Amino acid sequence: MNIRPQIVRSEVTHAILKRFGLKAHKKLGQNFLINPRVLSQIIQAADIHAGDDVLEIGPGIGTLTQGLADAGALVTAVELDSGLLPVLAKTLEGYENITIIHGDILKLDLPALLQGRQWKVVANLPYYITTPIIMTLLEQRLPLSSIVSMVQKEVAERMIAKPGGKDYGALSVAVQYYTSPEIITQVPAHSFVPAPAVESAVIKCTVRDTPPVQLINESFFFKVVRGAFGQRRKTLLNALGAAALDLERKKIEEGLLAANIIPSRRGETLSLEEFAVLTNVLWKFKAVTN
Repeated sequence: MNIRPQIVRSEVTHAILKRFGLKAHKKLGQNFLINPRVLSQIIQAADIHAGDDVLEIGPGIGTLTQGLADAGALVTAVELDSGLLPVLAKTLEGYENITIIHGDILKLDLPALLQGRQWKVVANLPYYITTPIIMTLLEQRLPLSSIVSMVQKEVAERMIAKPGGKDYGALSVAVQYYTSPEIITQVPAHSFVPAPAVESAVIKCTVRDTPPVQLINESFFFKVVRGAFGQRRKTLLNALGAAALDLERKKIEEGLLAANIIPSRRGETLSLEEFAVLTNVLWKFKAVTN
């Protein structure tokens, strides 16, 4: 694998930004990776083989993009910041296996862009919109085999969290429903220019062929999950009673008991499997009521 080490060195990154008169935009969550070890770990975790189709989100100045291309990937990189386009044109000059798209990943027609082939996502995600991007990728049921991303450490811990802990929430349930997540490595702040105010982590989410639970209605499942975590300090009965489930409080209580869930429990204690059972019971109650 021929990763160009000069791109990830701090002094080279500073020189590139200076040459083009650029500063990292805090509002876009820009932090440029300058740690060669972490760069190698990301590429290794993505399990890149020659000819793999890779979608990169936020290529920045092209550090990770080059590494992916050198590993043989066919890289499609989506960059929001127009000011970085001339930088990418220079740092990625000569690569025939890289395509740069100027756009917002949350607004692109991803099904059309990715149709017909299996893709891997590799990204150093802007921390302020990590969750919307992850959920957009997963909810659209795109032809993805894995997502390897740099995220805020706190978010990575939420993605892998198990029931009963403070980190467990709606994001945990959603990510674990669609994928099998694992933290690859933790990344200190000094691995970036500029250094972010938080610690980071590389996480790999291997997309499941089929979900681990069977649901009657998937959208209602996530409505129940969001309702359960919408007011964490409340019991499930009170939290779901306040959610827009179109069910009377009495029916919700009956549903909890039918699912063998004590109504006084809190959402953070329910496993993915328990949420599935509860959702299916409540959905049947809705069908009878309506």
